[in-house]
Amino acid sequence: MTARDAVADLRAIAFALERAGEAAYRVRAFRKAADAVGALPADEVARRAADGTLTKVPGIGEVTARCVAESLAGEEPVYLRRLLATADTPLDEATSALVAALRGDCHTHSDWSDGGAPIGEMVAAAIALGREYLVVTDHSPRLTVARGLSADRLAEQLDLIAALNATVPPGFRILTGIEVDINADGTLDQTDELLGRLDVVVASLHSRLRDPSELLTPRMLAAVANPHVDILGHCTGRIVRADSARAGGRTRPPSEFDAPAVFAACAEHGVAVEVNARPDRLDPPKRLLRLAEEAGCLFAVDSDAHAPGQLDWLRGGCERAARCGVRADRIVNTWPVAELLAWTAGHGTR
Repeated sequence: MTARDAVADLRAIAFALERAGEAAYRVRAFRKAADAVGALPADEVARRAADGTLTKVPGIGEVTARCVAESLAGEEPVYLRRLLATADTPLDEATSALVAALRGDCHTHSDWSDGGAPIGEMVAAAIALGREYLVVTDHSPRLTVARGLSADRLAEQLDLIAALNATVPPGFRILTGIEVDINADGTLDQTDELLGRLDVVVASLHSRLRDPSELLTPRMLAAVANPHVDILGHCTGRIVRADSARAGGRTRPPSEFDAPAVFAACAEHGVAVEVNARPDRLDPPKRLLRLAEEAGCLFAVDSDAHAPGQLDWLRGGCERAARCGVRADRIVNTWPVAELLAWTAGHGTR
């Protein structure tokens, strides 16, 4: 039987674990093992798999060694097969149509802030998933816990993305962006000059989420009215899964704000309401998602991915959007990249 690519199988396992929202240490174990195997000559890997000494190589444990041995024997590793068998539930027709319509992802993080992978790895995963573009939206400086980017670091990232864009396959593009904090007074946590250079700006609340509506609503309205803002990120800030690292292992109720007023402002200014597909967020709740749809808002179904495998979370966001009657043509990341950029440049509405 022809041997399989053991490194590719280990990376596929890491991707599937990320997609399933498994603990980061498990993902790291398989990526570390993939790096270790990839650094060895093929004949040494085969010899060690045959004599049972793969575990003597730093970075390879018993589970990953067994996966390598199965790959070299021409078999899909049992670990990978089980992950793939339990990965998905069948999608209904409306959800499948939205998933097929998506061209890109407008909210993702890299290891420049609190993501777990370099931009190049995130890009490779997006390409493998059939995307046409990926927007890198690392955090702004105020969010120090997430290693938010100072103005200088963001400028460095823009140079890196320009260089990476020269290496990606034809038909794919990395877009520049930011998830910028909305300050207490509704201003944005980055300079106007840099915000003006970015392709996509996602504005989100990350602080004082328990403030009363009388404080949160004008803060959100000021951000939505800012001409730099393209997308209002995870608008309620809720956390629905207690194991989420985003809230220190705690759930978080949704923030209270005047949703009709905020969504009316989004529709007026051509700002998209994010359908955040993270399983620990699922933000906004369906009642608010329906309200935004009735208000005539645009939407962005985003993964908010912090690792390559999480880029495939978009299907969950599409399911929620479909159930709330959101049409594909109202979702900005179903648009071709040229149309998306024309919208972000002028906030034109369709």
